Amino acid sequence: MKIQRITYLSLGSNLGNQLDHLQKALYLIAQHIGRIAKVSSVYKTKSWGFESDDFLNTCIKVSTHLSPEKLLDKVLKIENDLGRTRNESNPDSNRDYQARTIDIDVLLFDDEIIFYKDLKVPHPRMLERRFVLEPLAEITKRTKHPIAKETILSALQHCTDQTEVEKTKLILKRPISLVEKYNYIAIEGNIGAGKTTLAKMIGDDFNAKLVLERFADNPFLPKYYADMERYAFPLEMSFLADRYQQLSDDLAQFDLFKNFIVSDYYIFKSLIFAQVSLAKEEYMLYRRMFDLMYKEITKPDLYVYLYQNTERLLENIKKRGRDYEQNIAQEYLENIHKGYSNFIKTEQNLNTLIIDISEFDFENKKSDYDAVIGLINNYTITKK
Repeated sequence: MKIQRITYLSLGSNLGNQLDHLQKALYLIAQHIGRIAKVSSVYKTKSWGFESDDFLNTCIKVSTHLSPEKLLDKVLKIENDLGRTRNESNPDSNRDYQARTIDIDVLLFDDEIIFYKDLKVPHPRMLERRFVLEPLAEITKRTKHPIAKETILSALQHCTDQTEVEKTKLILKRPISLVEKYNYIAIEGNIGAGKTTLAKMIGDDFNAKLVLERFADNPFLPKYYADMERYAFPLEMSFLADRYQQLSDDLAQFDLFKNFIVSDYYIFKSLIFAQVSLAKEEYMLYRRMFDLMYKEITKPDLYVYLYQNTERLLENIKKRGRDYEQNIAQEYLENIHKGYSNFIKTEQNLNTLIIDISEFDFENKKSDYDAVIGLINNYTITKK
């Protein structure tokens, strides 16, 4: 169980487009570390400890499920991605005073005192630096320094650093992360599209409650692929009953220790597959049962459809090696896609995002995964 912790970070830049570097850092922190709850004003200060151009500085409050060690790893990765270079002779030195595109320091991590390799929390010199204490006091006056046992406001008042700190009118936009924007995301796609893989990755990265389809427990599934005409109706009815029960139970019991819910299916999937699989009379009976259940199911804030071309789907199906899937016909997959396409075109009560992932490999390429998360995070939801 991952518990949310509060950390305060200090950000600074004195190279290139400083404000842009700070803003990009905020986006990456929101994406890879956690929800940014507060962002201070932007302050302009002289370089501290060496001669260089003036810095722009800010402090932020972040809610994260990362451990301190993993937090440091993410911070260093973000600095590196934004072009931070360190002293080659001693890259981890705390005295690495030089101009930089971005500098991110971990100031506080809850009320913990940490001495772990290159991570020392509270930051050893935060009480000596006015350019840290002024923006920090702006967003958390009453938080106590766990060693000095005084509030941040008191520490600022007692700070002997005489460096001039100028509050600017520059504005940084606080990123709205997935955990704030959505309560429930449903990820859909054809067989082999990668919906379960993506749902698991989002669940792990954003501490989301996972609702995964229990297809492996369905005794009719192998029989259906061997004799579709005979086993179509019992298969679809059993899936419908199980999906309805699972979604009803899991969506009603929200986990207080999770940020939101992500599922690798939505109940309308049942109707799409039934349209492809069932004879007309069977489908009419099935539809009556479905309509009764559908009224009771909570709708997702965002419905994500992962589109993969049929060739890639067949490759993925072959790669994952489930015996009962190996004889799935191309025509069957194309009919399922048509069913999804018709559903998306006619269903007006969902916020739907279609992502073509035919050229993506989000499981193995982080840039592809980040692109998918960016599309999800930037989607504008509307009330339905």
